[in-house]
Order: sequence, then structure tokens, then C-alpha cells
Amino acid sequence: MDIITRNFFRLLRSGSLNEYEPLEPMSAFKWDRLDRMVHAQHVESYAQKGVRNHQFDEMMNIPKRLINDNLEDSVGSAQPQLSNRLLNRRLRKIVEAERHAIDTNIGSIEVLHIIIANISGMLNKGMMLSGIIRLGSYLRNKGDKVDFVKLEDWLSKLHIRRMAQLQGSMLIAVFNFEQDEIPFVQRIEPSAYQLVLRSVLHSASDTAEEWHFRQSRSGFVQNNSTLLRRNLRRSLRYINYAPIETISNYFNNFARSLQEIEE
Repeated sequence: MDIITRNFFRLLRSGSLNEYEPLEPMSAFKWDRLDRMVHAQHVESYAQKGVRNHQFDEMMNIPKRLINDNLEDSVGSAQPQLSNRLLNRRLRKIVEAERHAIDTNIGSIEVLHIIIANISGMLNKGMMLSGIIRLGSYLRNKGDKVDFVKLEDWLSKLHIRRMAQLQGSMLIAVFNFEQDEIPFVQRIEPSAYQLVLRSVLHSASDTAEEWHFRQSRSGFVQNNSTLLRRNLRRSLRYINYAPIETISNYFNNFARSLQEIEE
């Protein structure tokens, strides 16, 4: 991990979890690189809080725009869904039943929704770090309100237990969580650290040219072979963690792109 990435994660830990770790001095060029990483991962507000926590550190050379910019992370409010229709129907039944249960536990539903939203980000964008931070922040601040027995049962029924474990392993790998803070992590996934780093280093290029097929002026159908290969590689990267959802997500995206040809 290079100095830019180390400072990137230190700022995020400071801004999201109030954990202080001294930053390493960087040039203006490297701060600009870090700023681009922040925007690519949509973690602007967390990073800005971290920058403000460190703005008076000596020899930091932090650009003033990183301190003064009024930035907010974009967090979707829609209920997250699974790509597989059968599993998504099961998800709706789980949520509906829990909302009407005598011992209803809203905290468990909220964590489940965060995990599912993160799965979508991981499969469609490589992984959005903002969602992993959101999961960590919730577990740190409201984890005592979560019924983890219920949560693990739902994760198993939706066949996403290992994908949830991967997300928890990411928190352990780069955000200094302890394994006992995340009950649904039975064992740490060894690839978590590398997957996070890959996301941070490649996310800017991963989201370019989001089309699979399009119709040319002459009427011929063109495909974006680069994006198709990238999405296939991403699917293969995560298929062991949630095979049903990963395959469904890939073919849903493929089918949706074909439908857009006529538009």
C-alpha cells in the first residue's frame, strides 16, 4: 500500500469512525490523486471530516479546497433488491414478516439492506467503499440493536452469507475492526484486502462507458467489448461468494442492455 492509499484510509477511518492515526506528509500532486480516489468511491463527506480532523497537523500540506468544500455523499434511499427474482421475492417476504413480527427488529433489517446494497455495488461497480463504511459505522454505533441470529438466518436463506462475510472481512482488513465485532464473520476471507485495494485503484476506470450494446446509424448493433469483458471478470471475481446472485446480476445487465438497443 503506497502513501496515498495509506492516507486515504486513515482519513476515512478518522472521518467515519473517529479513529485518529497520524497522516504522512504528501505533495500537492499526491493530495490531488487522493482527492480523485475520494470522488471515485463517493466517500466525500467521510474524507472531508477526516481532513478537518487533521487540518492543523504539522507539515500536512493539505489543499484548502479539501477542507472547505461542502461535500455530501450520495446515499440511495430506495429499498435495495437482489437480481435473482426468486431470492428477491424471498427478501420481500422476510422484510414484510419481520416488520409485522411481535419481536420485530428493525436494526437487523437495516443491516440486511446495507449488505444487499453493497452486493449491488460490488457486482456492478467493482465495490463502492461508501457502502462498506456505512456498514461499519452502523455496526459500531447501533450494533447492540441488531439481532444477529435473525440476520444470519436471513443471509443463509438468501444465499448471500459468504458475501456478507466478505464485507465484514473488508472492515477487518482496512478499518481495524475486530472479528468479534461482526458476528456474521465466522472466518476472515483472505481476498478481502486485495479486493478493497483493487476497487480503490481501479474504480475510476471501471465506471467508464456504461453501455454494452448500441445501434449505429447504419442500423448495425455494436457491442462494448471492453465493458463486457470487465463485467465478466468482475462476476468471476465474486462468483464464489454469491453464485446465484452473481450469475443473475450478470445476465440481467446483459438483457437490459439488449433492450436498450431500440431506445
